[in-house]
This record gives sequence, structure tokens and C-alpha cells, in this order.
Amino acid sequence: MKMLKVLLQNLLKGPSTDPFPFGDTFTPKKLRARIRFDETACTGCRMCEHVCAGGAIRFQETPDGLKFTIWHNTCAFCGLCEHYCVPKAIKLTTDWHLSHKQEDKYAMTDIGTVALIRCIQCNKKIIPTSPQLNAVAYKGSNEMIEKLARMCPDCRRELSAKLLIKGVSV
Repeated sequence: MKMLKVLLQNLLKGPSTDPFPFGDTFTPKKLRARIRFDETACTGCRMCEHVCAGGAIRFQETPDGLKFTIWHNTCAFCGLCEHYCVPKAIKLTTDWHLSHKQEDKYAMTDIGTVALIRCIQCNKKIIPTSPQLNAVAYKGSNEMIEKLARMCPDCRRELSAKLLIKGVSV
């Protein structure tokens, strides 16, 4: 008798599941899903590649710069890449719509390129220091910090040594 009562209550209440994929559903606020990569913030440290649990992140050096590839079908959405990215070039979004056909599984990638610039001193190709990293490291910026950000490590060291000898702080 109790079972019939429960059955009747459930019939009157209606479905208790989401209508997905035939209708809209909700997305939890703190859901970790598709990765968004900001090439302008990346410094090429490759920490995200190192900590990636699924091996979904790969960097490749090209003549244009540092090519970033994320394989969404391999990503475990653990969030380690976002956690360890100091300049916050990687963000996990709440976009969980990643369903695809089996034959498209190798196309489930996002690719970005961290463009190289020329050192303002020696003209060598370098990955620029991002403004986001400078904001974290120096709690702001000034003319000297911006100049150093456009120099290769050797030229930065040389300029810093010259300024230190003169008694000027960087």
C-alpha cells in the first residue's frame, strides 16, 4: 500500500530529472570544464604542461612562437593547470558542452600561439613577459619594468648590473 502512495506522489509531482539533452539544464557555479587559454598572458614557463594529470597540454616551439595545444578529450578537468599558472593565462570555464562524434575525437583541441617579440637591445627572439605576471611580481608597473619586460634575460642582467654599479635601483 505504501508503494502505491509513493508511486502516486511521484506521478503527480512530475519528472525529477533534467530534460537534457532534449531541453535546458543548469550548470553549477563552480563547475570546472573547457579550458580557455590567453596567449597574451602566457610566459611560456610550461608549468601547466608539467602538472597536467591527463597529459592534455602540450607546447611546441615554432618559428612564430610557442604553440599551445589542449586536448579536451584527454583533459580530466582537475584544475591543476589553472592553479599553478601564475599569470593566470589558463582559466577553466563552465562550458561543459564537449560532446562529439567518435570520428571527431582528434579534433577536440584548442590551439594558441604565444607570439615571440624581438629584444629591444640585441634583437634576439624572446617570449615577452606578460603584464599580468608583472602585476603579480612587482605589484604594478613603471617605465623601467616595461623596458625590462621587452629584453632577453642576458640584456636584462647586463642592464641591471650597469644600473647597480651606478647606484640606481631597478
